[in-house]
Amino acid sequence: MEKTRLTIFDTTLRDGEQSPGCSMNMPEKLRLAHQLDRLGVDVIEAGFPIASQGDFAAVQAVAAAVPRPIIAALARATRPDIERAWQALSGAVCPRIHVFLATSDIHLQYKLRLTRRQCLEQARDSVSLAKSLCDDVEFSPEDATRTDPDFLFQVLEAVIEAGATTLNIPDTVGYSVPAEFGELIQNIRQRVRGIEKVTISAHCHDDLGLAVANTLAAVAAGARQVECTINGIGERAGNASLEEIVMALRVRPDRYAYDTGVVSEHLFPASQLLGEITGVPVQPNKAIIGRNAFAHEAGIHQDGMLKNRLTYEIMTPQSVGVPDSKLVLGKHSGRHALGLRCEQLGYQFDRRELDDIYRRFVVVADEIKHVHDHDLLDLIRQVHGASRPGPLHAASAAASIGSGKTDDAFPKPFPVALPTDFSAATLPLKPMTDQHSDQEDYLWGV
Repeated sequence: MEKTRLTIFDTTLRDGEQSPGCSMNMPEKLRLAHQLDRLGVDVIEAGFPIASQGDFAAVQAVAAAVPRPIIAALARATRPDIERAWQALSGAVCPRIHVFLATSDIHLQYKLRLTRRQCLEQARDSVSLAKSLCDDVEFSPEDATRTDPDFLFQVLEAVIEAGATTLNIPDTVGYSVPAEFGELIQNIRQRVRGIEKVTISAHCHDDLGLAVANTLAAVAAGARQVECTINGIGERAGNASLEEIVMALRVRPDRYAYDTGVVSEHLFPASQLLGEITGVPVQPNKAIIGRNAFAHEAGIHQDGMLKNRLTYEIMTPQSVGVPDSKLVLGKHSGRHALGLRCEQLGYQFDRRELDDIYRRFVVVADEIKHVHDHDLLDLIRQVHGASRPGPLHAASAAASIGSGKTDDAFPKPFPVALPTDFSAATLPLKPMTDQHSDQEDYLWGV
């Protein structure tokens, strides 16, 4: 069965950059944009041109240097923002103006001080202006999930008539839950006139830890563009994580019959580059690309991994660009993993000797948490008084978790439908304070 193609809209350079401590200058944005291009994303939202001269220059540089993907620039629903965005995008092969305007009553009343009627007119007029400059126009009703549905449908109909080509539905404050968000997308498809002419997009935040789940619910309900960031960075708790969305689709094609253009082997390199640029490390237990995502310490897990990787890994580390799995020696490790590491270091012991070393190993591991190679060598010397290197056999080396024998480690028969080919792809801001006072200088949205 042919899979439906999803558009991956990466907003690491715009929404992701709004994470405290994650701002990027022009050379850094350009460097990451090239990595996103290698990753294969369809749309790169390069920034918010009116926010600062630096952001304008960064969007302009990305637009000129990265021709393959669509390059988007964010703009509030005002003429100066839209015209500034278009100036920054003028050198792009495939430009997109992304216009946003809040539609929820709480935002209209307290932030924008607009009536619903004024909001409707401003959304329509702004999209019409953007359309006069650029064929590709995306519109986002900020705080859509807390907007009165009937009013939301009116706004969406108005911007479709004005020429919007993508309607992005943001869960701006991460308030929605999957069933609810999926239902909203379904209702939009059923009740908004002209919806068949545009692409529906989902932009979810992670305040309740549901951004990826909400995004997948939106896809199941008919959204065909997903907005996300590398490492899930973004405002407050962050955005939906690009790597989690992509790999959920790839590992579970039985549930999600969708395809993307992402070269998954570049996920880990993209994550590492972002961490290097921002200086913000990835949490160790982060799905897909965290330090512990393919690390195993528990003895039962290590034993299973040494016998067949599929016991505890649902994807190969190489499929996301991670060099290999790791067996971490700690107090939860078993004799099997300890014995293997001793062999890799050049020592072979019979069962009695290994039991003696293991008893001492557990005591040491209780104290220092992780036992590194030099700790293990010290322990061996203490037990045996001198080095006793033994020959390393080819069979022992092949048993190593780092042997790279993925064909043997991932046999075809398995009760869960797993992807059989992960190797198809080849490896290789500052706030404004003196403009738009009528709308309280709100800069960051969606």
